[in-house]
Order: sequence, then C-alpha cells, then structure tokens
Amino acid sequence: MTDQSNEALITTAGSVLHPHHVDGRTFGDVAAALVTDAGNVYVGVCIDTPCGTGFCAEHSAIAAMVTAREYKIAKIVAVWQGEDTLHAVPPCGRCREFIHQIDPANLDTEVVLGRDRTSKLRDLLPETDWPVPN
Repeated sequence: MTDQSNEALITTAGSVLHPHHVDGRTFGDVAAALVTDAGNVYVGVCIDTPCGTGFCAEHSAIAAMVTAREYKIAKIVAVWQGEDTLHAVPPCGRCREFIHQIDPANLDTEVVLGRDRTSKLRDLLPETDWPVPN
C-alpha cells in the first residue's frame, strides 16, 4: 500500500488540469491521479466529445498505468476545479466498473472522495459477483 496522502494525490491530479474549449465543448477539465500498489503515480485527463467517443480522466490515468505493466491501484482520485476550490469528485459507475475489471484486487482500491474522506471501491460498487459459467 502507499502512504500517499489524499491532499498530495489531489494536488497531483490538479496539476494536470488544463481545460481546453472547442466548438462549445470543454475537455481536460477533470483530471485523475492514481498510485499503484508499487507506489508509482499516474495521471490523466478527461476527453469529452459530443458523440460519446470520449473517456473519463480515470480511464486516461489507468491506461498510463497499464502501459507501464501495472494493474493494481492502491488509491485514486478525480478532481474538478470550481471557481475557488479544487474538488475531489467520485468516479462514475462506468469508471468504478473499469477499475474493478483491470484487476479484481482493485475492489480494495481506496477512492478519494474528499480531502478527509475515502471509501473502498467495493463499498461504491457493492454487487460485483457474477455467476461463473460451467
């Protein structure tokens, strides 16, 4: 596990926020940072598109992690910059399932929900057991 503080991970994610506007859309306005069980940190940003081909910031950070041949996430956060405050935001349902599918051990990933608040992925995605085919 890691000793990466929530605040440090939030700050790391916030450092890659660089919103970009194109044709009435904004992308790069949500960023994510994760730390693996080996202690390595990966970041990513969201890409919003009008036709649904985009992806969340968590997906981007996880892709960087998998590119480096790592699969187990110790802690993850997504952030969005409000007018005066950097906010930790919970992962959407698609991201929760994506984290789980990268490695089943990620059910124990600590998801940062605020500077002083976390939850295990298993508690945010409680029904994960599917029938095993014969």
